[in-house]
Amino acid sequence: MSPGSGTYFCLECGSQLSLQETDSLPECPRCDSSDFRRDSIFESMQDHGGHTAEFAIPAQEHSQGWLREAREMLPGQGKYLVSYQEDGGIQVFPIEPGWTRIGRSLAADIRLDDPSVSRRHALIVSEPPKPLRVLDDRSLNGVFINSKAVEWGRIGDGDELAIGRYRLIALAV
Repeated sequence: MSPGSGTYFCLECGSQLSLQETDSLPECPRCDSSDFRRDSIFESMQDHGGHTAEFAIPAQEHSQGWLREAREMLPGQGKYLVSYQEDGGIQVFPIEPGWTRIGRSLAADIRLDDPSVSRRHALIVSEPPKPLRVLDDRSLNGVFINSKAVEWGRIGDGDELAIGRYRLIALAV
């Protein structure tokens, strides 16, 4: 069953999950129920009496060889986030000094258009020469640095930042 993209909540325990257009509706990761309802965007902060469940980040199926190519693409000195695309392309996001907003919103500096990404998902703080810092901006699915869930943390060259279904690698030159 493919219910479509959006956020759903379990009718048994209230746990939430976020799905893409082609995802199948899984059993609830908390109570194994299969009864879900789509969350309403018109009701603020619905309380379903449960917990939010992170939808599993897909395993990275490509080799890390693309990182050499990504480093060669970088336009100059600085800090960057890079992402390997499904079509084999590489996307480069320069990180400027100050605050960088990551999310699904049109106002985001780094826009990741996927239902697994909150409108305001995370903030990157760049204060050279300090390492980059990332803060979870009250996201639904959390922020992960090297597969570890964090509220905030430092990211350096080669670290993986997982935002929803996206895996971004920090590069510094």
